[in-house]
Amino acid sequence: MRYSKFIGPKQFYKDVLKIAVPLMLQQLITSSVNLVDNLMVGQLGDASLGGVAATNRFYMIAFFATFGILAAAGIFIAQYLGAKDEEHMKQSFRFSILSAYLVILPFFVLGFLKPEWGIQYFTTDAGIVSEGIKYMSVASFSLLPLGLILAMTSAMRSTGETKIPLFAGIISVLTNAVFNYMFIFGHFGFPAMGVAGAAYATIIARVVEVVILLVVMKMKSFAFSTKISELFHISKLIVRNVSVKAAPLAVNEFFWASGMATLFKFYATRGPEVISGMSIAGTTADLFFTLFGGMAVASTVMISRPLGANDLETGRANGYRMLGFSVFLALCFAILMFGSSFIVPYFYNVSIEARSISQNILRIMSVMFWIYMGTAQCYFILRAGGDTKSTFLMDSGFMWFVNIPVVFAFAYFTKYPIYVLYIAGQSTDFIKLSFSYWLVKKEKWVKNLTLQKETTLM
Repeated sequence: MRYSKFIGPKQFYKDVLKIAVPLMLQQLITSSVNLVDNLMVGQLGDASLGGVAATNRFYMIAFFATFGILAAAGIFIAQYLGAKDEEHMKQSFRFSILSAYLVILPFFVLGFLKPEWGIQYFTTDAGIVSEGIKYMSVASFSLLPLGLILAMTSAMRSTGETKIPLFAGIISVLTNAVFNYMFIFGHFGFPAMGVAGAAYATIIARVVEVVILLVVMKMKSFAFSTKISELFHISKLIVRNVSVKAAPLAVNEFFWASGMATLFKFYATRGPEVISGMSIAGTTADLFFTLFGGMAVASTVMISRPLGANDLETGRANGYRMLGFSVFLALCFAILMFGSSFIVPYFYNVSIEARSISQNILRIMSVMFWIYMGTAQCYFILRAGGDTKSTFLMDSGFMWFVNIPVVFAFAYFTKYPIYVLYIAGQSTDFIKLSFSYWLVKKEKWVKNLTLQKETTLM
């Protein structure tokens, strides 16, 4: 592939940034407040921080599985927008809401009734398990508004509307931070509830966010807006076509997130302080991984929309331009991430070993950041054209058949420290990037999904 194919006109980059920056700002604010939240919980010690980290790893599976379904629905919403087909946009949105809760509700029930199952998957440390149960049993209720939040914001972004989710997200995270401060430590007359207080704050923040989005949806007419009474009015075409694309994405995201949770479990074999250290590193790194969310949404708009309008050449060209631009931005972000390792970990009231682990993990991640972004952008390109089989192979397939076996072998058959385990696992990403780019070059993703006709299912 000639280098020139990665270069586009200046207007292209302006359009990408116009779409990506608002979401990146929202996620940056979210990640910043999450960092503050993490710092607050971190003042309670290693066990509390570890318990919350384990819970978040468990719920990450539900979040990403839901995200996979919504991403597929978002592709159709974006392409139907390009085709000016509002009715099918509405039906795709309805499908996304129902599917989101199909995934989320089992996690809510398990987290509420049997929170110890989720925590004990990662560790048997009594202190971490005890704190994790306190947090998860309450935080599970935050999943109920989350399904609707994810469906609405995903649909808005698929149409290029990023400011409203940004506004709602800012209000939500600020609400979360304020109530965390009051509930965790017992300020302004409230009792000090520790990690349970952090969970209650999360619930309040989610409720505030969903109310804002519902009010805006009521006041502003979106092409995909629907009435509650029509929620189950979905044609067989949409059920079939979106399901065909959503199933591989949802399964992929489920296995990817469960794979990440499993890796976390392997790393935790090197001691409870590893859980705290990796929680600090992960929350700090999230400030920079906002680039991924921005590029994901920009890819959906810049690639899926022209494909839906049957302008295949523009969609193809934009795919390669997105890849080059995202890697360039990743190199810039990596420098900042490396610098953060010298500052952020010192704000935590944790053991010296946990702080050292967080610093070194952050530095390893910063060196690998352009690899992560390049691979992720290949995924976004494939997904934008509905090539879900390839995304499954390169993402969760690669993780379970390559990444996890490598880390498992190092974790249970050697005595190497956490750094060796982590580097061993991350080194497989070089292979993954090469494989991902090969899939992009096959260009099975360059197609218009909206040309499929309505048919009756048997």
